Amino acid sequence: MVKKKNEDKKDIINKDMTIGEVLQIDENLAEVFMGFGMHCVSCPVSQMETVEEACLVHGMETDFVLKKLNENVKH
Repeated sequence: MVKKKNEDKKDIINKDMTIGEVLQIDENLAEVFMGFGMHCVSCPVSQMETVEEACLVHGMETDFVLKKLNENVKH
């Protein structure tokens, strides 16, 4: 059986985390958010808005955004 990249890695970013919490884990994830047009990383609301809420506001698929965040997080 061939393992996919990151298959052994547990996802640490979840939909209930605020944007601010995600950026505390890895500030470079701001680039992932910005790549989706989610410029909320510099907004004060990011300290209160969850990943799921930000996805809803921006019309993004939460699961896809979470997948990309978790693929790019540096441990």
